[in-house]
Order: sequence, then C-alpha cells, then structure tokens
Amino acid sequence: MSGCQSLDHVPSDHNELNPAFFSRQDNLEERITELNMREKALISREAAISARESELVTLLAELFKQKEQLESQQEKQHNQTNKAALPPNSRPTGQSPKPVTNNSRTPTSKTSNTSNKTNTKDKRTILGGLEYVYLDPPGISLSARIDTGAQTSSLNALDMVEFERDGKPYIKFNIIDPNTEEKIELTRRIRGHTKIKKHKIESQRRPIVRLRVKLGDIDEQISFTLIDRSKFKQQVLIGRNFLRDLAIVDVSKEFTLPKPDNTQ
Repeated sequence: MSGCQSLDHVPSDHNELNPAFFSRQDNLEERITELNMREKALISREAAISARESELVTLLAELFKQKEQLESQQEKQHNQTNKAALPPNSRPTGQSPKPVTNNSRTPTSKTSNTSNKTNTKDKRTILGGLEYVYLDPPGISLSARIDTGAQTSSLNALDMVEFERDGKPYIKFNIIDPNTEEKIELTRRIRGHTKIKKHKIESQRRPIVRLRVKLGDIDEQISFTLIDRSKFKQQVLIGRNFLRDLAIVDVSKEFTLPKPDNTQ
C-alpha cells in the first residue's frame, strides 16, 4: 500500500511543476522577442547614421568648393582695390619709379600667402563612392568601394591558411585577378586580429595584414582586414584608416580618378 501512495503523489507533483515551467518559457520567449526588436532598431539606426555621414561628407566637399571660390573672388577684389588706390600722378617729380614698383609688390605678397593656403586645402583629394586602386602586392589595379562608414579597410581573401615562419605569424590567401579571373596567391605577415560581428551569427576572428595602396596622388601602407568578399562586386573596401586627413568622399560620383596602370 505504501508503494501505491508513492505513485499517487508523482502525477500530482508533475502537474504542479508544469505551469511554472511554461511560465518561465513564455517569459524567455518574450525576452527574446524584445531583444530581436531592439536589435532591428539598432541596425536601422546604424544604417541611418551611415547615410547621414555620407551626406555630411558631400556637404563638406561643396563647402570647400564654395569657400575656395569666395577666396578667389576676394583676392581679385583686393588686387583691383590696390590698383585703384594708386593715382597716375601720385609720384613726386624726379622720383624714381622704383618705389612705386616696390609698393605694388605688397599686395602680391599677400596674394601669394592666400594662394599657398588654397594649395594646402587642395591636397585633400575628392573621391567618388567607387574608385580604382593600385594594390601592392600583388601589383594590380582593382575597383574599390570607398566607405566613410567603415573604420578599417578590408580585402577579399579566399583559401586562407595561417602558419608560422621563424616564430612569427603569417597567412597565405588568394585574391581574384579581374583581368583573367584567375587566383593570385599572396603571403603576408599577420599584424593582428579583429572580431567581426554579423547579424545572428557568432563573431568571427579575422586576420589583419598591411599592403601598399595607391589612389591618385595618395600612396600609403595601410592595414587590411582579410574577409571573404566574393559576394560583392568590389574586392576592396577602403575605410577611414586610409581616408583620414587625406581625402573626402562625394558619394554621388564614381571613378573620378584615372585607372592606375600595373607598372607602378
């Protein structure tokens, strides 16, 4: 009889636990739904910020152009004013014309200073949303997306294999030659790693290497994150680590600079 009493209590305890279990499960589902909504909202905000940043860069480029035009107009007005302030009979009798010549050089000096400032501003190259870059190694030209929203630059890398050489980390990988569609193998020393977080995917650890990039008059050694970009049209993405203090981007334009040759 004691055994029967024990069996009678088991279903009763099980029935009492079920409501609490389902209640906790419902709470978890609600929490997950809430987190998913917050994640979507953050992704939307990130996209909006990136779009706004591109808009501000375009406005900044227009501002530089307008400011340069105004400075040029100001310089012309300044020269005209100086010429008008010198009447033809202002020189004393018997005085050599040399002092007049010296006086006329004064505004020229100011003009030269203004011109130097303008030339300094012109050193910031204006780029389009897409440009051709020369990459060394392997010494070829590739089309690249210029993205002010990306902190670092990235490069398409296939068949990546990490290894050690003389106790230092290296990586072997392939990129695609756009002219032949064949793979080009590169070996570079690993300068570090970064973690890339993708939507609903566990963060991935990506190697960083350094390569020479030439774009117009800009020739720099910069860091690239190696990642599979085979689903994108451009194998190269140029981020702010290349653009900072060297160029500004007008996303309404594309391929504003001539395509570099492969013999540089």
